[in-house]
Amino acid sequence: MFLSLFQNLRAATLAFVVGSGLLPAVASAEVEARNKHLVTEAFDRWAAGGSTFFSDMLAPDVIWTIKGSSPSAGTYRGVDRFIEHAVRPFVSRLSSPVKPLNKQVWADGDHVIIQWDGLGVAQDGQPYHNSYAWIFHMRDGKAFEVTAFLDLAPYDDVLRRIPAAATQ
Repeated sequence: MFLSLFQNLRAATLAFVVGSGLLPAVASAEVEARNKHLVTEAFDRWAAGGSTFFSDMLAPDVIWTIKGSSPSAGTYRGVDRFIEHAVRPFVSRLSSPVKPLNKQVWADGDHVIIQWDGLGVAQDGQPYHNSYAWIFHMRDGKAFEVTAFLDLAPYDDVLRRIPAAATQ
């Protein structure tokens, strides 16, 4: 009798959870927590001196869009193209790489939003400081679509001030 009552209660609870939409909410919360954890850990490794952030976090077919109206704004399709045309030309002009100083990370469904400040040093000894907001659209633990907001004036200043030939 007690077993039958327990089985009926269990079946009713399961029907309520599935029928009410709570099951997808629980799954979504788990995805949010996992994605937030992955991004937070990757940023922590980067801040500690790691250099694998982009390979850790980006899907090979990522679409990375830098918002803005300067020549540096644009959309890059594929991690290799993004690294070759956006990351490498900038990083090669630095004597000390940009490191995250602080960050705030939020997750909503399969999106992770990171607001962070970074500091590096250009090859001419001048500091580079910028604030960023990146929106990662995640799939299987990797960002497959990214929208990046930053102050492009300091970024472009480094690109203009330090000639490409000086980076060879």
